[in-house]
Amino acid sequence: MVEMESPTQTAEHIESMTEFLVKNYSDQLREISLSSDPKLHYPLFIEYAELVDDNPSLAHLVFSNPEQYLRQFNDSAILAHKIALEHMKKFEKKIGIEKRFIHVRINTSGSPLERSPETFPSIGRVRVKHRGILLMLKGTVIRSGAVKMYEGERMYRCRKCKHMFPIFPELESINSIVKPPFCPSQRSKSCEGTNFDPVDDTVTRHDYQEIKIQENTQVLGVGVIPRSILVVLKDDLVDNVKAGDDVVVSGILTSKWSHDLKDVRCDLEPMLIANHVRRTNELKSEIDISDDMIEKFKNFWSHFRDTPLKGRNAILRGICPQVFGLFTVKLAVALTLIGGVQHVDASGTKVRGESHLLLIGDPGTGKSQFLKFAAKLSNRAVITTGLGSTSAGLTVTAVKDGGEWMLEAGALVLADGGLCCIDEFDSMREHDRATIHEAMEQQSISVAKAGLVTTLSTKTIVFGATNPKGQYDPDQSLSVNTALSGPLLSRFDIVLVLLDTKNPEWDVVVSSHILAEVQIEQDRDVDDLTIIWPLPMLQRYIQFVKKNFRPVLSKEAEEIISSYYRLQRRSSTHNAARTTVRMLESLIRLAQAHARLMFRNEVTRLDAITAILCIESSMTISAIVDSMGNALHSNFSEEPDQEYAKQEKIILEKLRGDDIY
Repeated sequence: MVEMESPTQTAEHIESMTEFLVKNYSDQLREISLSSDPKLHYPLFIEYAELVDDNPSLAHLVFSNPEQYLRQFNDSAILAHKIALEHMKKFEKKIGIEKRFIHVRINTSGSPLERSPETFPSIGRVRVKHRGILLMLKGTVIRSGAVKMYEGERMYRCRKCKHMFPIFPELESINSIVKPPFCPSQRSKSCEGTNFDPVDDTVTRHDYQEIKIQENTQVLGVGVIPRSILVVLKDDLVDNVKAGDDVVVSGILTSKWSHDLKDVRCDLEPMLIANHVRRTNELKSEIDISDDMIEKFKNFWSHFRDTPLKGRNAILRGICPQVFGLFTVKLAVALTLIGGVQHVDASGTKVRGESHLLLIGDPGTGKSQFLKFAAKLSNRAVITTGLGSTSAGLTVTAVKDGGEWMLEAGALVLADGGLCCIDEFDSMREHDRATIHEAMEQQSISVAKAGLVTTLSTKTIVFGATNPKGQYDPDQSLSVNTALSGPLLSRFDIVLVLLDTKNPEWDVVVSSHILAEVQIEQDRDVDDLTIIWPLPMLQRYIQFVKKNFRPVLSKEAEEIISSYYRLQRRSSTHNAARTTVRMLESLIRLAQAHARLMFRNEVTRLDAITAILCIESSMTISAIVDSMGNALHSNFSEEPDQEYAKQEKIILEKLRGDDIY
């Protein structure tokens, strides 16, 4: 139980808080003063690290008893605001508008609180000991409720001594107001009155919203169920986050009685009353990339200046190294994860930069291995299977909580800004597959459920794996072989077919690789990037090139891509579902992704030809290269640059022969 402060101590603390705000946050106070609406609730953002440096004892009081001292900070903000008004009137000849509601929001980023597991635990480790301190929690918003209004404060007057005092509602007992047993006046002679009357026109009402955040599944071990916690947002914090957002919330841990339902035990559930909410969507759990590592990347490419494709293949060998060969698939995975550059056309329409990949193959061809490895490479990933995925589970669910409907985010929304892997794609029901059409192309999900109409962001890469329907027939189109609709297939940038053709020579090589894998692991030099790249290095490289390179198409690359698209349109019989205008956008995205992979800011002829080869691999019947072969048996070439020169010659001759290029 925290001891009551004397009025003198309270006045001293408010004075020191006011001094701190005026000294460090005069610009924010000035902006608040110049704002036009006096009825709004205004936030005043302060840095906890600055408070620790300026007044350590005050910072400790705010940390150890935030409920009391954050209220004092709000009172100090009003006083500081009045000082700012006087200063503006006296020195700037500007007249501001006095505000009644200013809330101090404490940003704990970069402070000692962020580095301690006691003050920044995972949601699953929140315990009773965390109650009553300034706590930080990190998670993904999985549910957001409607904005409500509640009575936050009311003044009461003692009938005996006429002393006026505020009473705040108790969130634990569902915002009910509990009057004190006797008069709280701190006069020399106690009043001990027990009858109080509400004072007219003294009610302060607040906006109120409940959200639920869940800990990130990426940081949990296998088999651990992700925990969630209720978060209460008030006043200026409401409607700032939506389902799928990554957030760091600082606030006060308390609890509330669960709803009184028939035959259900009534108990207390933990709840965090938020003081500050920081969206981390832009960060997405970014991995630190040191200057030494960037220098390693540059040295690597300077080493392969004359043979760039050999350098590229060294990077690709690091993708799913336990799977032998499959060069085409590894290249497709790398280009899909890196992606192209999103752009907005003249009409304001967004053209996505994310690529989508579908693997169609016989059992035992390594599809699931690639899905799981891609999830490791991505800094945010959600893995699901088609059999256990409904349209609601993939997109968004309407759930009823305490008599109120709320939206709960599904796999595609939770994977916003990352990767969504869907294994056993063919096991999904047809109407469930149809729900991801909008998510894949428009990168949003429009919802109209239980009276809730909204649009959620799904800027995600979709990586699917499926078995063919029965025995794969090369003479039939992809739609027939996979039972996937044309509109869905056209949304995938690359569709690779992996057929187990029972080649004895290939079986010998693969079995030797699997048996020798243990010895290779023991002998491998982790620092030698010219042979194979380790997983942490690959993660950092993909993140670095996505963030720092925005390739632009050269004139020659534009002409090659355009020529190939026109050729495909002319000869599209079996590939009608794939040769839409989306294929042209796919070619551009893949060429940009290859330029990023090659550490460049310009899309050259090499990138355009590689994008064409990727698209050719995903065609049932090739329009140009007759000997593309099975993607399952595509191996790494000893001399990739010479091999590429031959393929480039074939493609350019074909385009020129048809008078297209």
